[in-house]
Amino acid sequence: MSIEPPTEPPTSTALRLVPATDEHVAELMTWFRDPESTALWGGPDFRFPFTDASFREDAHWGRMPALAVVGPDGALLAFGQFYLRARRCQLARLAVAPDRRRQGLGTLLIRRLATEGCRRLTVDECSLFVAAANEPAVRLYRRLSFVETPLPEGETAFDGALYMVAPLVAVCGERT
Repeated sequence: MSIEPPTEPPTSTALRLVPATDEHVAELMTWFRDPESTALWGGPDFRFPFTDASFREDAHWGRMPALAVVGPDGALLAFGQFYLRARRCQLARLAVAPDRRRQGLGTLLIRRLATEGCRRLTVDECSLFVAAANEPAVRLYRRLSFVETPLPEGETAFDGALYMVAPLVAVCGERT
């Protein structure tokens, strides 16, 4: 049985990638209601329960670009961050609104975030960490051409993490 890769939502042109705002952070905080979902998203050191201040601190708010996919009405649909790591655009803290999952928004987020991150950082490869236990995310990243790769020398990861890398052209295909 073949699983078709998700495509961008039919109305993807109405969805915009914008700088994340304080209001987006407040909404994002509601997406993580337990220690397990918080750790899968933010890593094992992300505190739970969190306060507004601890959430911002653990998410490195204001210290790296944070972008949001918003709908035509401005509603937050997806969120992600990026930074330069080992000469690649490291994608971080990727999330889709719980009630909007499995609609192609993860694909849209990663393609747009990777394109913007690689452009700003002047690199042509992306990387990310993902908890091996986060099977839906691992499947999505593999569909987008990310492959498990050994960590660069001197780099470390949390226990149970996969380090995955993909060239931007493979992530985005013809849609850069």
